[in-house]
Amino acid sequence: MNDELRKKIEQAQSGNKKILNDLVEENYGLIKSISRRFMNRGYDIEDINQIGAIGLIKAIKKFNFSYNVTLSTFAVAYIIGEIKRFLRDDGMVKVSRQLKCLGAQIKVEKEKNENISIEELAKKLKVSKEDVVLAIDSSNTVESLEGKACEDGASLIERLGSNDNCEEKLVNNLTLKQCIENLEPRQKEIIYLRYFKCQTQKKVAEIIGISQVQVSRIEKQILKNMGEELKEA
Repeated sequence: MNDELRKKIEQAQSGNKKILNDLVEENYGLIKSISRRFMNRGYDIEDINQIGAIGLIKAIKKFNFSYNVTLSTFAVAYIIGEIKRFLRDDGMVKVSRQLKCLGAQIKVEKEKNENISIEELAKKLKVSKEDVVLAIDSSNTVESLEGKACEDGASLIERLGSNDNCEEKLVNNLTLKQCIENLEPRQKEIIYLRYFKCQTQKKVAEIIGISQVQVSRIEKQILKNMGEELKEA
């Protein structure tokens, strides 16, 4: 982070409203990019942008230079969290009938194959990956984070990402970093081996010296907690 940006953040945190507004303007493109995820929910996109700006302001005020991340990276979770809270607190999220139907189809396919990927669902149901993600998201579950890892260690949270979707990658990376920092030593080891070293649950059990069932139970609880933290972010 350059010295000029650091100074601006410090001034904004000290109560300089003009600098705070400048930072919001400089990062408004990020807000608009994120807001597009929540189109067709029954709200004007400019209203969503304004809610996103509130999330950005909260991120600026809570930003800590020791996090070793950029402001934009740190702000993504706050912007998304603020928009989701608005949609939730304002009443039910207005999900289109088409999206509801897609969600039902996805549920049927996942009952047949719980490890089916986003790409496979999109291909089978003849829709885009983005539509699949939105349908899953609209169901108000944390299924995308609770899914089991594949034998090669790949997770559903990784499958949700796209090489062309930088915002999604930022959210995933930041959320994982924040959540992992709060884990207990054994939990950290399991996540490290499973999702960074791509070990199977059986191999992790052998390394740590516990049963595969225990590894599975611990991992499932960790992912569930991560999902809850993400919803509150």
